[in-house]
Amino acid sequence: MSEMNALSPYRKKIDQIDDKLLRLLNDRAKISLEIGKIKHNNKFDLYDPSREKRIFARLIQQSSGPLPNEAIAHIFREVISASHALQAPIKVSYLGPKATFTHIACLAHFGLSVMDRPVKSIKAVFVEVEKGLADFGVVPIENSTEGVVNHTLDLFADSPLKIYAEIFLEITHHLLSKARRIEDIQQVLSHPQAFGQCQDFLDQQLPHVTLTGVASTAKAAELCQGDPHSAAIASEVASEIYQVPILEKRIEDHAQNITRFLVISRKINKASGKDKTSIIVSIKDTPGALYQLLRHFSDQEINLAKIGSRPSKKKAWEYLFHIDMTGHVDDEAIQLVLENLKSQKISIKVLGSYPIAEEDQINTSP
Repeated sequence: MSEMNALSPYRKKIDQIDDKLLRLLNDRAKISLEIGKIKHNNKFDLYDPSREKRIFARLIQQSSGPLPNEAIAHIFREVISASHALQAPIKVSYLGPKATFTHIACLAHFGLSVMDRPVKSIKAVFVEVEKGLADFGVVPIENSTEGVVNHTLDLFADSPLKIYAEIFLEITHHLLSKARRIEDIQQVLSHPQAFGQCQDFLDQQLPHVTLTGVASTAKAAELCQGDPHSAAIASEVASEIYQVPILEKRIEDHAQNITRFLVISRKINKASGKDKTSIIVSIKDTPGALYQLLRHFSDQEINLAKIGSRPSKKKAWEYLFHIDMTGHVDDEAIQLVLENLKSQKISIKVLGSYPIAEEDQINTSP
């Protein structure tokens, strides 16, 4: 039996299903347009991460396979992204150029139909959103191996913006170069965080080369385009966009290398039922100050997902504590804690409440 005869009946079935899917997708798009009109007339938010989270959870729960949960989430992310584009394009600013891990996180969260706006720095992301040039921004906040991105935390201290969502992206680093052999490489370019995440590989394979820090991993790939003696630590997407071949794959030190990104906005998010709230608290370096701060959370049985400190940079020996807690800022227990802290004249800034990104929602970078 020929290949065509063997596959023909199955291909006809797939064509029929595809035709049905197309009709249903257009039917969905028509309803989405009507929803967009209602949102516009009533000044409702076009983007609702809690609603999207519920859609994914419901579809994954209903699925009987064989499609894996991750594939279902990816497919419907693009369906929803296309629907948003019909209603009104969502403009999202991120640290560019294209193919940075922040760009990949942006597309993983908002879908390919988003109107992405690359800028030259994390501060510029904040500025774009503050000025209304972008609806949202995506910024890195911490890495599982290299820790917190302090520059992002410092920007939150003085910004009016709120955290609207969080994104977890599994980071895979590759060595990109037009060199034929690794021995021909004289210089490696990348973001300083990427160097830290690939330190073992660099020590063993490239101990004597010059390491040059640049603004982003994508910028490193771009700079390597015309230099056969340079290499970049960057993503597979950067390799494809900037046409720099992958010389060595998966050079990160740890297999579970995950970066957390935040979606920032001028808007305040409503409760989803499973949220996280982030705050900044300013206290002086005095005996018992931290205990007095933390006991209020314990009294209300509020789980603290994360706590870290930074110098305030405004007064000597004054520190900013960045706290992530389980719950929404409108929850009674959290409101009580905030009131108690304010009564003690402790300075508090609420950075926002947003849906918790589950472990099974970790996106994978190419």
